Amino acid sequence: MSKAIFITGTGTDIGKTYVSGLLVKKLRSSGLNAGYYKPALSGAEEIAGNLIPGDCKFVADIAGIPLAPQELTSYIYKTAVSPHLASQLEHQPIEARVIQADFNKFSHQYDFLTVEGCGGLVCPLRMDDTILMQTDIIKLLGLDLLVVSSAGLGSINNAVLTAHYAASLGITVKGFILNNYDNTHFLHIDNRNMIERLTKVPVIACVPEHASCLDIDTSALCQLFKEV
Repeated sequence: MSKAIFITGTGTDIGKTYVSGLLVKKLRSSGLNAGYYKPALSGAEEIAGNLIPGDCKFVADIAGIPLAPQELTSYIYKTAVSPHLASQLEHQPIEARVIQADFNKFSHQYDFLTVEGCGGLVCPLRMDDTILMQTDIIKLLGLDLLVVSSAGLGSINNAVLTAHYAASLGITVKGFILNNYDNTHFLHIDNRNMIERLTKVPVIACVPEHASCLDIDTSALCQLFKEV
């Protein structure tokens, strides 16, 4: 039976892709059959007439996934805005059934599948005659969350709000990962303690700036993934 986890963040540009890449790299370097999937991506770069999903390319490169970046996502948009707006501007609406089908394909291909979301947890994917939120996809796929957070100022508020909103929708947060963490900085140390205390959710890893690996035991990481 395949297992999967959904990676979200406390906001945009918080380091989800960076952490996702380190996570998948950790699993694959331990000899596990691990893969990556991103349902939708906006802000793709156009190169020689082709849209290149940068997040997917980064993870594929760092984790050694032998697939073209375009194969790792269902929807690619050039416009660097929220997916719901990009899909409207580019006339390519997001369909939940497409994401479900692609997720099923990847979950049959890999034993451990990391699914990376867009932006923060509250991200609209479609807002026309059909309303589709990112949280709808998380629930549709039946996944739990790992939340990537900054280690710096403001992280307590953002982490607590994310955890509480997820809980209000019946979505389980399995852990936080603090990005750009300095283990000698009193604020970062306190933020870690306060996030755990106020959310009752563990910080499973702290990622220092320019880290090349995720400092967590592989078996402990695998236990965070949910059977799908």
